[in-house]
Parts: sequence; C-alpha cells; structure tokens
Amino acid sequence: MFLEGIDSKINPFIKYVKGSLIFVFFHIIGQIPLSLYIISQSDIVEGVHNQQDLFNNLPSNLTLFLVLLPFAVVLPFVYLVVTRLHNQSILSLITARNRVDYKKIFFSFMLWGSISTLMVFFDYWMSPEDFTWNFKPLTFLILFLISIIMIPLQTTLEEIIFRGYLLQGFGVLFKNRWMPLLTTSTLFGLLHLWNPEIDKLGIHLIWYYIGTGLFLGLITLMDEGLELALGFHAANNLVTALLVTASWTAFQTESLLIDNSEPSLGVELIFTLLLIYPLIVFIFAKKYKWKNWLSQLTNKF
Repeated sequence: MFLEGIDSKINPFIKYVKGSLIFVFFHIIGQIPLSLYIISQSDIVEGVHNQQDLFNNLPSNLTLFLVLLPFAVVLPFVYLVVTRLHNQSILSLITARNRVDYKKIFFSFMLWGSISTLMVFFDYWMSPEDFTWNFKPLTFLILFLISIIMIPLQTTLEEIIFRGYLLQGFGVLFKNRWMPLLTTSTLFGLLHLWNPEIDKLGIHLIWYYIGTGLFLGLITLMDEGLELALGFHAANNLVTALLVTASWTAFQTESLLIDNSEPSLGVELIFTLLLIYPLIVFIFAKKYKWKNWLSQLTNKF
C-alpha cells in the first residue's frame, strides 16, 4: 500500500521534517541565479514595485528558465533524502506497484492536455477579440525546448514532494489516509498564495489550489501511486506555458495566444471544481476499476 508500507519506527515524522527543510534550503540555493540576474538588470527593473511587473520587464524565456531552475536543483536531493535519510527506494515514493506505470502517466497527460486545449480553443472561438495571436517562430522554439525539459521537472518535483513525500510523512504522523490528504492539499494551496493570480483575482482563488490539491491527492490515494497526478500536472502547466498565457498569470511566456480578457473567478472556479475534476475522476475510476472508496480515502492503520 502506498501509505501503509512506511515503517514509522524506521522513518518517524521528524525525518520528514528534516527532509522538507533540506528541500527548502536547496530551493533557495536554486533561486540564486535568478536573483543575480535581476540585480544585473537594475536599469530595467528600476522603479518596479511588484513581482509581476518585474517579470513583465524581463526576457520571458530566460526568466522562465531561471524561475524553473530551483526545481531542477532540488530534484536530485529528493533522491538523496529518500535513499539515504529514509533508506527507501525512490520507487516507493512514486507508486505501490513494482514499477512506474508510464501508460497511466501518458493517459492522464493526454486526457487533461486534450480537455484543457479544447477549452482554450472554445474560449477563442467564442471570444476571439479577447486573444492576440503571438506566434514568433524562433522565440516559440526556444520556449518549447525550455518547457518540455524544465516544466516536467517542476511538476514531477511538486508531485513527488506533496503527493509522495509529504503524503507519506503525514501518514506516519496521523496513521490514517484522510488527514494526510487534507493537510497536503491545504499546504499545496497555501504555497500558491504568492502567485500573481491571487493579487488579480483575490484570496478566494486559494480554494481552487486547495481543490486541485484534493483532486490530485484523491487520485493518488485511489490509484496507489503518483502516475495519474504526474501526467495531469505536467499537461496542465505545459498547456499554460505553450498555448495561452496572460499578463497576470504565474507563467509569463511567449505562448501562441495571449489572453487579454479581464479575468473572473466565480463561474470558472465552480465549473472546474464541481464539474471538470469530478468528470476526470469518473473517467479514471471507470478505466482503472477503482473500488472501496471509503477505505481508500479514510482508512486507519
């Protein structure tokens, strides 16, 4: 079992606290190149008062690479912490199966990638005046290369830490499944408090991030592994980076489309949390024949 297989005597919760502090430390180290670059561009950033305006004034491709670099820096230290501090295989952090099921990653990636792409094109079809076509061949090629390498590293790290490492760590602490699910989802949501979307749409957007954390945690617990969450998260961020972006989003890229519309929260939030996510869960449940929902999500051990 994905949570129950962890020996709390060998790996008490305090080890997960130590491991998390190591991740935070090396994430800060990974931010040094971005900080040095910003300092070197003092003539560009002079008079800029917030992070979003700052990034808007810097070259987007280089900035995206530097923003994503800390995740690549932390990733090998996750491997070292898991194998050396916890004496576990990295596989045990990803899945309860004997090997990673890449078919599940691919299916989840294609499912959400297709749905989110169709949603973008539907918005474009309904309100083309809200979008600007932004295709610049060389710039987009550089963006594409950065994205397909760095974004999967970012999303994989986030899933391994939140739906893998911390989910198992809080499982050791609480000895059940529902509290780790709620705790990691809340932490995942709070981590996004500094996103520019919060400034633009308001603090209530935090419920979208917490809801997304609950969705990703739920499919992880039901499927006994991270594969579906890995595919979903990668598809979500790649579509955001490559297909459509807006001046107020966390990812500032030279995407194919620029959304110039004034953002709103209510309908989109309800539509995603109460319709889209349940639909995807339903598809996964049917395809992978999930059973025993109550015990899978609440079981004590």
